[in-house]
Amino acid sequence: MSGRRRGEQPMVPRAEFSSYYGRPVIKSPVWAAPDIAGYLFLGGLAGASSVLAAGAQLTERPGLAKVAKSGALAAGCLSLAGLVHDLGRPSRFINMLRTFKVTSPMSVGSWLLAGYVPVAAASCASAVTGRLPRIGAAATLGSAVLGPAVATYTAALISDTAVPAWHDGYREMPFLFAGSAATAAGGLGLLAAPASEFAPARNLAVLGACGELAAARLMERRLGLVAEPYQRGPSGGFMKAGQVLAAAGLVGALATLGRPRLGLAGRLAGAAFLAASAVTRWGIFHAGRASAADPKYTVVPQRERVEARESRSG
Repeated sequence: MSGRRRGEQPMVPRAEFSSYYGRPVIKSPVWAAPDIAGYLFLGGLAGASSVLAAGAQLTERPGLAKVAKSGALAAGCLSLAGLVHDLGRPSRFINMLRTFKVTSPMSVGSWLLAGYVPVAAASCASAVTGRLPRIGAAATLGSAVLGPAVATYTAALISDTAVPAWHDGYREMPFLFAGSAATAAGGLGLLAAPASEFAPARNLAVLGACGELAAARLMERRLGLVAEPYQRGPSGGFMKAGQVLAAAGLVGALATLGRPRLGLAGRLAGAAFLAASAVTRWGIFHAGRASAADPKYTVVPQRERVEARESRSG
């Protein structure tokens, strides 16, 4: 008797996670990958590019400023186009502007884009044509003020869903998106700016890549089981590719230290940074879809939270 284990012993294996008719526990996002994954990336590129453009203008780097302003406008317009295409009709986007709901990330984001794109267009037009410099300077400042919100509000947008890999990462996701946006904007500057004006773009890209990698690592460690889609499968492949590209960009950026002009290594670093940001956003998008499709990412954390509450109350 003394050798027997006390208490109730499990007589059946733990149940496998499934649902009626094999359907997921929660509804998977209906967003399309080219539209919304691109929307996540392009919004970040646009917002961070506006901040870089303002800094370049203040430090009298007109070539870098022009590249950043052009990139901001192009990315902003493409981001808006992706959102409208996903909605199906332009009128649906216009209808979203009929009200402003501060508790709705989609409502706030729609208004942000509606206000951001015109000022980014004015800033870019002035830089390209050389006309109306005062209006262009004011528009540059306005787009820089709106830029950080444009770059990061999509983190709140996806975190405000029931999708486990997105919702559970709400603490780190804004920092991850901010870092990814800075990586993209800095990469574009390194890739296309004049060879003598690259320093701010390099510094922004390095800072963004380090922040992006750190935030992703912290999020994956904290999420535990729910982080599996960020580490495995196609979405995990995207995330790993983003990390490799970011590391390659950092190596290339370090090779430019102490050099007055940007060489081939710097241009390649810019391309790597830009690709790293895009691939990471694709990975985040597909990780969310994968976590919504597998019931265990919804059921196991819920069960663990219930057991934790019961143990504390007991």
